[in-house]
Amino acid sequence: MKWIRRVLLGLLVLAGVVVGVFVSTALRSERPVGFQLTQTTGPDGTPFAIGVWYPSDARPLPTTLVGAILMSVARDGPIAGNKLPLVVISHGNGGGPMGHADLAMALASAGYVVAAPMHPGDNVDDQSAVGTPSFFTARTGQLHATVDHMLARWPGHARIDAERVGAYGFSMGGFTVLTALGARPDLHLIASHCTKTAEFACDVLRHFKSPLLNANAATAGAAFVPDPRIKAAVLAAPGLGFTMGTHGLDQVHVPVQLWAAEKDENVTSPGPVREALDAKVDFHLVPGASHYAFLVPCGVLLRPAGICTDLGDFDRKAFHQGMNASVLAFFGKHLKGATRPSS
Repeated sequence: MKWIRRVLLGLLVLAGVVVGVFVSTALRSERPVGFQLTQTTGPDGTPFAIGVWYPSDARPLPTTLVGAILMSVARDGPIAGNKLPLVVISHGNGGGPMGHADLAMALASAGYVVAAPMHPGDNVDDQSAVGTPSFFTARTGQLHATVDHMLARWPGHARIDAERVGAYGFSMGGFTVLTALGARPDLHLIASHCTKTAEFACDVLRHFKSPLLNANAATAGAAFVPDPRIKAAVLAAPGLGFTMGTHGLDQVHVPVQLWAAEKDENVTSPGPVREALDAKVDFHLVPGASHYAFLVPCGVLLRPAGICTDLGDFDRKAFHQGMNASVLAFFGKHLKGATRPSS
């Protein structure tokens, strides 16, 4: 029986070490951040969840696990501050609200309310909408619905300054944000582009047998409605830049910060977007980075193949510290800063 006790003791010690390591690597912020999950519905009536981060005076604890991300936050804690700027985050294809949790926490720590919707039908748990005729426009509508919810129905909406709204989008989320800014993509270009160019978006559309690969069917659901409430935006490795054509970005008039990975294996060069935005874009090319380098640094539990694999000696954690600071400075300049009082 002694060996049983020894085995049990060993398992308990091992479990304690694992838990200790997991807790020690939880995402933390410089100043207290609150977090909660809320829900709204898209234009088609489909409900979807929204992760919300915000400044709080409550004590943060490493007890909030969402997916495989552990955060040290004040779960459902009180909101600190008034007239807070809002930033909405649109995740990439097959992603989720937690894909940019470190940026969300950095923004909330600085005095922003951050809302990241779980795009229905295009997320880590459900890809049933991917490639449908309304795939792209539905995402843009969901971003509008997120802003609507945060400014009018979220319990803390009275604390938000509706005149200071920004957006961040990664990959397909970058395309979503661009269309919310007024971009007018030509979806007819998808068919021709995908017949001659190897690109991740084309592989995804082929996998789902999308009618969007047929130029004659690409007009269905192609009405993108801009959201004038968004005053500034950050785009990281935006997808489908080739659909913007010659004049697709002519109606984008707000300041944009554009990030591109030097060794991006998923999207083609950001050149068309960068050149079209010209003087309005604050461009950053990240040396040695691959596409997924823009996702939250991987923790103890979050280590899926590919998403957590960086090239060479690229240091994702160090990169995110610098990028998050640049994003904060950009929104601080164009949304007139945050209003969190000094402690």
